[in-house]
Amino acid sequence: MGQIPRVLSIAGSASQGSAGIQADLKTFQEFDVYGMSAITALVANNKRTEQGIFTQPLSSVEAQIYASLEHVGVDALKTGMLFTEEIIKRTAEIIGESQMENVVVDPVMVGKMGSQLLKDEAVETLMNELLPLAKIITPNLQEAAHMLGIPVPETPEDMKAAARDLYHLGPDYVLIKGGALKDYPAVDMLYDGSGMIELESERVQTIHTSGAGCTYSAAITAELAKGNEVEEAVRRAKSFVTTAIQHALSFDRGIGSTYHAAHRLRK
Repeated sequence: MGQIPRVLSIAGSASQGSAGIQADLKTFQEFDVYGMSAITALVANNKRTEQGIFTQPLSSVEAQIYASLEHVGVDALKTGMLFTEEIIKRTAEIIGESQMENVVVDPVMVGKMGSQLLKDEAVETLMNELLPLAKIITPNLQEAAHMLGIPVPETPEDMKAAARDLYHLGPDYVLIKGGALKDYPAVDMLYDGSGMIELESERVQTIHTSGAGCTYSAAITAELAKGNEVEEAVRRAKSFVTTAIQHALSFDRGIGSTYHAAHRLRK
């Protein structure tokens, strides 16, 4: 190829730096891929101002995606917080027309602090129009339950059943993340329609996991852009995010951030 792999994140901006576009660009840098962004909304929750989420106009999101495709080109892309039905619809259309193969959909619905990051009417559009375009989707337990209309999975067996059901929505692979499982190690399930792979790591005892999901999906995107197969991409991404959680940053102000440089600095 002779050039650096090119990756695009279509997601929200997290002003405090731990999640969203900020987490994605930091992750892309650590994986030595060329990172670009299309910002769907600015998330800036705080105690001083009344408003904390500022959705971007559809024309702005469109222009940002087309600018990346036109000026650089894209080898892999991920979607994170898309927030509104119209942004999901248009994003799916552009991905479809670009015939992009390496599409990672992180179906962001609920933030670490419980804030709703996807409007209710948008969930159906996400499932019907975006998931079938995905090479891999990366829901956490809550998001998997929300999409399927089932109770939140509580055991690895529950996760396997949910992965099989989500596969029928059209993605090539389903990765269900078990970070929130109680009484079990941090196990994720990767399903491709035939085989189920369990990816287990030690559970890190910390509340400082802001941005972990964004980081995980961004790392998978980077690895796919480099030409790696899905299973290998997921294994490398899990190793990266586990280290980032082990060395998480606390700013003594509630939930802290995954540390994106940890893998490079600690290995």
